[in-house]
Amino acid sequence: MRQSISLILLLLIILLAMRFARTERVNKSEASTGLFWSTSKEEGDLLRKAQADDDSSSSTQEEHQLDGGFSSLEGMLQWAIGHSDPAKLKETAKDVQHLSPEEVKTRQMGIKELMEKLKMPSDAQLMKTAIDDLNNSSLSLEDRHRALQELLILVEPIDNANDLHKLGGLTAVIGQLDHPDPEIRTISAWVLGKASQNNPVVQKQILGLGSLTKLVEMVNSKFPEEAIKALFALSALVNNNPEGQELFYREAGHLMLQNILSNSSIDIRLRRKSVYLVADLVECQLGSSNKEELPFFSNQLFLKSVVDQIASPDLDLQEKALYAVKNLLQLRSTEALVFKEVCELDVALERMRQQLQQLMLEENFKEYAVDVESLRREVELIFLEKLDKEDTQVPT
Repeated sequence: MRQSISLILLLLIILLAMRFARTERVNKSEASTGLFWSTSKEEGDLLRKAQADDDSSSSTQEEHQLDGGFSSLEGMLQWAIGHSDPAKLKETAKDVQHLSPEEVKTRQMGIKELMEKLKMPSDAQLMKTAIDDLNNSSLSLEDRHRALQELLILVEPIDNANDLHKLGGLTAVIGQLDHPDPEIRTISAWVLGKASQNNPVVQKQILGLGSLTKLVEMVNSKFPEEAIKALFALSALVNNNPEGQELFYREAGHLMLQNILSNSSIDIRLRRKSVYLVADLVECQLGSSNKEELPFFSNQLFLKSVVDQIASPDLDLQEKALYAVKNLLQLRSTEALVFKEVCELDVALERMRQQLQQLMLEENFKEYAVDVESLRREVELIFLEKLDKEDTQVPT
């Protein structure tokens, strides 16, 4: 591609030089009949005029050029005029004056052919090329990796994500989840997560292809990056999606989360994503008044695994755990007494209060610590109110 661009720029310079060569011949002809150019009409002025004409062109043409394409040879020529060295054009023009009409025509045709080759393909065409590569069993590992990386970028816009399944992309990417190379599996899960994020259409398509079971399995991978991206994809699939959440629970996804949070040796990033997913799942429970609360969320071992994250030295994990605990406390099925006696939430919250007070003394952490303390205090108030309510309901 770089060689083609260099060549087309060279040809453009030649084409520009041909234009200037013709201009000089016309000037000489006019001079012989008593007409002449003003001394101010030098090549520099001609270039400035061309650039001014280019500036006055429509915004549509300008935007098209910024995207890397030109609607015509004239459009590319005008762009080149504004971005070329006048001295170099003048020097090249002298050489071009000696070209025959046939040679001039040949060079013009060469520029047109290169322009056709350098036309930017659409996103759909780029996705189709990457998908075709993934379906090619003889493709090298490096090229397979590249194709997935391209899809990872291309599925960011929602329209592209919606087109992915029509082009056969979801089937191709899901097929890579079984690839022997962990990096290929990792990027494949990442693509699925990106495509389905906040996108009910793609969520339904992926769930319909039965990939959730495989993603749950991948979260238990011995390769941290694979596990993290698989959990990211799961979170994207089940977010605000009752069908996805039902499948997630059916595949014992809630037990998977408990196992992750109960193991302090697991990668901190995986624990962050897990506790964040817990908060999201419980929030969906709270937002559905007609839906029966899952008994799992009141399981003592599960609740303790979430509360224990508040004691983590990782500030981000602590904050995410606070949100999860806040939501769990608001469930009708959870008991404040369990939070107190089994999970020792009161002890964890007090320890965190002291830690945040120390952070407030540090300028770099002060603002953050104040915000988290506000959340911590909110959780504490919800906990105490729930505890008082349970005390008043105990029969004497």
